[in-house]
Parts: sequence; structure tokens; C-alpha cells
Amino acid sequence: MSDQLTLPAETRDRAGKGASRELRRGGRVPAVVYGQKKEALSIHVEEKLLAKMLQTGHFMNSVVMVEVGGKPTRTLPKAVDFHPVSSRPIHVDFLRISEHTKVNVAVPMRFDNEDASPGLKRGGVLNVVVHELEIVCDAAHIPSEIHIPLDGLEIGDSIHISNVKLPEGVNPANSEEDFTVATIVAPSAMKSEEEETAAADAVPTVDSDEGEGDAAEGGEEA
Repeated sequence: MSDQLTLPAETRDRAGKGASRELRRGGRVPAVVYGQKKEALSIHVEEKLLAKMLQTGHFMNSVVMVEVGGKPTRTLPKAVDFHPVSSRPIHVDFLRISEHTKVNVAVPMRFDNEDASPGLKRGGVLNVVVHELEIVCDAAHIPSEIHIPLDGLEIGDSIHISNVKLPEGVNPANSEEDFTVATIVAPSAMKSEEEETAAADAVPTVDSDEGEGDAAEGGEEA
């Protein structure tokens, strides 16, 4: 299950791009907490702590207790905007949730027991189609990863979502399609796909007459 995180925050007295730039220069990241039919709360958080949480790889599917003035609010991160050049976080959206709210999150897929796959042993290649699975589950029981064993799989075999054993109470967001999660393919098939992709990328494109504008500063609420 994903960890529950605590993120101290302070309220923002001023909104707008100028105020946000000033916060960022001071090592803070503007953010907003919204949802549950309550008024949106404009806050700012410490950039270093936020960056550390982002580096875990589980931030977007973790419950985050946003603590303002000693009062925690249970939230789920919904969006993080990054600077287009420095890749530093510049704004975060948090959705208020109850302890047992049904949430929609993306969870990483992990493929286990490659040594137990005869197809991979014979030189086959694992072609991962879905790297993150969109799931619906209780906010108190969000899995950190979905594990898929590769035992017994041969070249040509496919893993569909119906073959994946999900934790109790966890369902795929797309429940109407038995989509492919991964396949075991021959090395020649992967090489052919890569060559087709390279050929498509090599096709020249016509530049637009319109010049590119300056990168817009993201993350500001309307």
C-alpha cells in the first residue's frame, strides 16, 4: 500500500504570477487545495520537501496530509506543473478526499520472475504496453505497485488485464475492455517495430509559419 505523506503548508495572502514568482524565489511552491464543495485554499509548500516526495515515484498515488496551521487535510495530488527548462515543480493541485473515498489513480506495473519465463530465456523480449495502470480503489488502500508474474510465458504469449490479479477492492478504471498489458515477442519482431518507428520519425515535416511564443508560466488557477 502507498505511504501516507505529511506536507506542511502555509496559506497564500496574494495570488497572481508576480506573487508566485516571489514565492518560488524563496524556495516555496504555490499550490491549491480544492474539492468536497468547499472553497479552494491557496497555499505554498517547501520546494525541497516536495521535490523529495516527488523523487519517491509514488507521490501521485499517495494520500498527502496537507497540514496548515497544525490542521491536517487529507488530499490526493491531482497535478504537478514543472518549469519547462529547469524541471523544478512550480505548482501543485491537491484534491480533498475522505478516508474511504473511491479514487482514480495511476499505479506502476512491475513484472516479476523473468527467469521463470521460457520465452524470455530463449531470447524473447518483454514488450510492456501498459507501464502505469489506471485503477479505482479506496483511498485508504491504494497499492504502491501492481505486480505481474511472468512464470511460464512463451514467445507469442500476451498478458491481458483479465490475467492480472489485482489486490482486493482494486479495479481497473477501464472495465469495459480486456486490454493488453504486455507481450513476449521474438527479438526480430521488436527490431522490426523499432525500424518502423525510426522510419516514421525520419519523415520531414513542414514548419509552421507561426513562431513559437514564450513558454507560459503554468500552474496558476483561474
